Amino acid sequence: MIKRKNKFAEILKKYNYKLHSTDIVAGTITHNEKIGFLVDIGTEKIGYLPKEELTMNYQNKIHNDLMLINTTRDFFLIVENINTKQCILSIKRLDYIRAWKRIKQIYIEDIVFNLKIHYINKGGIITYLEGIQGFIPKSHIYYVTEHNIKSKILTINDNKNQLILSNKSAELKESLHKFKIGELLYGQIIALESYGLFINICRIKALLHVSEIGNINNNTKIFIKGKFIKVKVIHLNMKYGQVSVSIKQIKNITNHHQQ
Repeated sequence: MIKRKNKFAEILKKYNYKLHSTDIVAGTITHNEKIGFLVDIGTEKIGYLPKEELTMNYQNKIHNDLMLINTTRDFFLIVENINTKQCILSIKRLDYIRAWKRIKQIYIEDIVFNLKIHYINKGGIITYLEGIQGFIPKSHIYYVTEHNIKSKILTINDNKNQLILSNKSAELKESLHKFKIGELLYGQIIALESYGLFINICRIKALLHVSEIGNINNNTKIFIKGKFIKVKVIHLNMKYGQVSVSIKQIKNITNHHQQ
C-alpha cells in the first residue's frame, strides 16, 4: 500500500499536476473518523471522504467502517477546501456519473427490464434503475405485479436527474410479434368513451377512435363492454406504447372485394 501511495505522489510531482474539482483520483482510505474518512491521494494534504458521500441513498447500505480501511479505489474530487487545502472526496458522485452512463446505453439499446416497485402514488410508480430514481406515470402503466413492473426508458435528463419510464412501451415491445400494420385481430371491449373504445388485444390496450368506426348509428348496439369484435391494426407508437385500430377499414376492404 505504501509503495502504491508513493508512486501516485511521484506521478503528480513528476508532471506537476494540480488536482481540480470534478477530477477522478486514485486513493487509499487510511483512517476512520466520526463523520468521515481520511484518504491518501498522494498530495501533501490528506483527502477527506464524508460518510454521506459513501454511496447513493436509495440503497441504504450499512458499511462496516473498519472494512473500508486500506481500501484503494477511485474517488470523485468535489472541491478543495480553500482554507485547509484539503480535498473533499466522494464515492457516491462517481457512482452517480457511471450510473447515468449505463442508463444512456440502456436507452440507446432500447432494453426492456423488470424493476422493483418502491412506492405507488396517485401519479404513478417510483422505482430505481442503476441506483437512479425513476418515475412511471399512471398514463404509462398497463400491468403491475405485486412487487415488480416491466419497464422501458421513455425520456432521460441527467442534468435535471430525471428518468421517466414506460410500462406500456415495454409491454408493446415484447408483444410486437402479435401486432403488424394491417393485421386483423379480435379484441375485447374494456371501456367506452365519448371519443372511442378501448379494446384489450393480447393484453395490450388499443384505441378504436370514433372516426374509425364508420356509421356509428348502425353500430352502437354492438359496442358492449366485454364483447369481442374484429379490428384492423392501423398504427403503432412504440415509444408511448400506443396501438390504434379500425373497423371502418375492414368494411372498406370487404366492400372493395364485393365490387
